Amino acid sequence: MPLRKINVCGKLKLFCFDKTGTLTEDGLDLLGVVPVKSSRFGFMIHVPDGESIPQGPMLAAMATCHSLTVIDGTLTGDPLDLKMFEATDWILEEPGEDNTKFDSIVPTVVKPKTSEEFRVESALKGHTPYEIAIVRQFPFSSNLQCMSVVSRTLGAPNMDVYVKGAPETIASLCQSQTVPADFHDVLQDYTMRGYRVLGVAWKPLDTKLSWHQVHRVTRNYIESNLIFLGLMILQNALKPQTSPVIQMLHSADIRTVMVTGDNMLTAVSVARDCGMVGPTHKVIEVTAKPSEDESCKLHIRWGVVGASTVHRENNFESEYRYSDQGRCGRSCYHLAVSGKTFSLIRSYKPDLFKKLLISGTVFARMSPEQKTFLIEGLQDLNYCVGMCGDGANDCGALKVAHAGISLSEAEASVASPFTSKIPNIECVPTLIREGRAALVTSFGIFKYMALYSIVQFVSVLLLYSISSNLSDWQYLYIDLVIITSLALVMGKTEAYPLLVAQRPGGSLMSPVVIFSLISQIIVQTTVQVAGFYYVKSQPWFEAVHVTDKNGTYVKCHQNAVLFALSSFQYIQLSVAFSGGAPYRKPFYKSAYFLLVVVLLTLFTGFLVILPGQTLQKFFELATMPDFIFRLTLVGIAACNCLVSLFIEIYIVPSQWLKKLLNRIICKSHPKNYFRILQHQLEQDSNWPPSPS
Repeated sequence: MPLRKINVCGKLKLFCFDKTGTLTEDGLDLLGVVPVKSSRFGFMIHVPDGESIPQGPMLAAMATCHSLTVIDGTLTGDPLDLKMFEATDWILEEPGEDNTKFDSIVPTVVKPKTSEEFRVESALKGHTPYEIAIVRQFPFSSNLQCMSVVSRTLGAPNMDVYVKGAPETIASLCQSQTVPADFHDVLQDYTMRGYRVLGVAWKPLDTKLSWHQVHRVTRNYIESNLIFLGLMILQNALKPQTSPVIQMLHSADIRTVMVTGDNMLTAVSVARDCGMVGPTHKVIEVTAKPSEDESCKLHIRWGVVGASTVHRENNFESEYRYSDQGRCGRSCYHLAVSGKTFSLIRSYKPDLFKKLLISGTVFARMSPEQKTFLIEGLQDLNYCVGMCGDGANDCGALKVAHAGISLSEAEASVASPFTSKIPNIECVPTLIREGRAALVTSFGIFKYMALYSIVQFVSVLLLYSISSNLSDWQYLYIDLVIITSLALVMGKTEAYPLLVAQRPGGSLMSPVVIFSLISQIIVQTTVQVAGFYYVKSQPWFEAVHVTDKNGTYVKCHQNAVLFALSSFQYIQLSVAFSGGAPYRKPFYKSAYFLLVVVLLTLFTGFLVILPGQTLQKFFELATMPDFIFRLTLVGIAACNCLVSLFIEIYIVPSQWLKKLLNRIICKSHPKNYFRILQHQLEQDSNWPPSPS
């Protein structure tokens, strides 16, 4: 994984979430079945309460329309399919080696558990056991939003087709007279309560259609002209960690968006439950369809989700007719968009598309490709986007996002740079905190290495002015002992435990970073120049008169002073650039870093105050006879440290400095395009359009 990905996590401004398995629990509980009889919905059959589903097409559909298989004696497959099949109390038998030895076309069979008690006497009386063979399967397609099977009941003259999927899709595939007139009202009632709803349909095939012909017919033929059977209602509870995490992200000024393949009303209900949408906030659904009028490409409809009033329709080629009544400010509305509307507006109305991306919170019935387009669209607006999902449908979005987190170790983990071993979204704030800490650490180390070079350059430049230089051992002590050891442990400080609204800077060339570098250069240079001339004022100072034979090094008092002060500067700069809250813990919380800083400070102080002849000879240091002067050098270094810390802790992060620098460089507008659009929408009195 590129290390850059971790730093990018520190700049995330928006996070997208899949719904099922990410915000809500993986497992679905079958609440019940709402059957249709004579084109009317009946009462719900509550499966958890022990009510049994009567024998018929609905029961057969639940027993056959799935992709389950037996592995090592255990029924395995999609959790939704498992819950559905378990509710039938049937068993599934797959052909084994003994069954397929002389016949390569032996189907999977499902049957009630009571079929196991079918006796020889019953067979002799001409009774046929109730068993259904699954002849052909069309797997679930995200684009089609349904799956289907062709089956044959033992003893029946014909084969049957069973289809399940998104209720709207199933209804569109059925004969219109078989779909109840109140279909949309009933569907809305369940989805608004947060239930996941599946539609079920069937049709008998012609008796003339043979086994081999069934394997050659197209899916379009199989999934057409169906008879609507009813709805399956499933419960999908929120994970307990979801709401606190969403609240935490909102407190940190990180926008949250739901991207799901589920029903719009179910998605909006979950968005309200988890806190993405406030309890008093208005959710406006945007619906688009191709217009019959050739002069207009799209027919747009705006309406409050859950409102019972008829939606007002607008033509996008003409002026909007707005009403101030019922209009709310930017902070209290959210747009909800379906996958079909998303694609149409993206293709025909790019200006409106940008507004949808800015104001949209719920994107429902989204295909994997549409999820990817959504992430890319947000990135085009200069959003730094994260994505969290758990299924194969999220792979494309996880891959293109700046930071993709997979909650599954299966398909999605291959495309995602990050995989959470904990299957909930608690990892999202952790990743952002670690990303911010990594970003601040990277900038701190960059500034430290830049200042290290400048500090050493100033020392050498001053010494060159008197035909002197640092000794080899002084260079080694600075480069190998001080710089290397500090650089290795500067990044060991852990991330700050709280996620705050303020984000760290993301550019090395930002005015704040440049100000930090220049101010520190001025401080360190001033201290070295002051020390260079201060030592000359001492009564015991001896000017340099003789150089060595190479003219590269002279043992002198200026050398000793600059070596001492610069050594302290390298240490205190590492502390100054190891920023603490709100992105990292204080430097003293890092045991390794604190240990190295203390040891280097003590040893450098010992070199200055009580060096001894051995160390003086080893480092080629001139003797400074005045003990008070040596203590003064340590005091100067301490003051230098306090000034550097004051700059980095109180001045550099301050908002007034940022505003001052922006005024100096004449920065009149935000650099991020989405902020410019947000400002324009806030100033637009006609946005959002007022639904009626």
